[in-house]
Amino acid sequence: MRKKILVVDDEPSISMLIDFNLKLAGYDVKCVDDGEAVFDMLRTFRPDLIVLDLMLPKMDGIQVCRELRKQNNAVPIIMLTALQDVTDKIAGLDNGADDYMTKPFSPQELISRIGALFRRLQSLPGAADETTYTIGQLTVQVEQREVRIGGKPIELTPKEFELLHFLCRHKGKVLSRQQLLHGVWDYHFLGDTRIVDVHISHLRDKIEKNARTPEYIMTVRNVGYKMHIPSYNESSLA
Repeated sequence: MRKKILVVDDEPSISMLIDFNLKLAGYDVKCVDDGEAVFDMLRTFRPDLIVLDLMLPKMDGIQVCRELRKQNNAVPIIMLTALQDVTDKIAGLDNGADDYMTKPFSPQELISRIGALFRRLQSLPGAADETTYTIGQLTVQVEQREVRIGGKPIELTPKEFELLHFLCRHKGKVLSRQQLLHGVWDYHFLGDTRIVDVHISHLRDKIEKNARTPEYIMTVRNVGYKMHIPSYNESSLA
């Protein structure tokens, strides 16, 4: 079955351009032009991915992201923004977006990023030698896409899960931000590695007892991050 994509943009020329190119690439596409219409559309159309503009009438992209995640809707989101300020891009990621693109952009790049997201999601269950990772009190069940801390379920966005899975696969190894970008996002962000730091921060907030003094995801100064195996549990495979 064709993948379904919901495009949310109030500029008709942008929506038409995206709609045309995504359909040409083989996707099933629906378009709406304001934030509130997203939730009306979701009653009848279950997208596999949402392309979401930041500046929208009625509800902006940040509000839409926040509400979707509040409803535990983990659909991948690529946010579009005409704003150059990195704080606006980070705000989208902070509220649940998986990726962002700055207008103007080429339709081919958007299609490439959508494909990268889908490849990562589809490859996860069979990509690892291990199907369950147990590191300290952290348990990651890959095929079920479930994460628990001390038996308590933890809700992650798709991209947060992929990042955690990648860290677990390379537990104990120091990974640079560029390695994480390439391994998790499946392409390079032209040197902008702040997206990694944002998602690491989100993961720490969810899995660490104290995000400021993490037990699991350790910062390696001037290099990147590594998944630390707590000394009280050296076993990494359940």
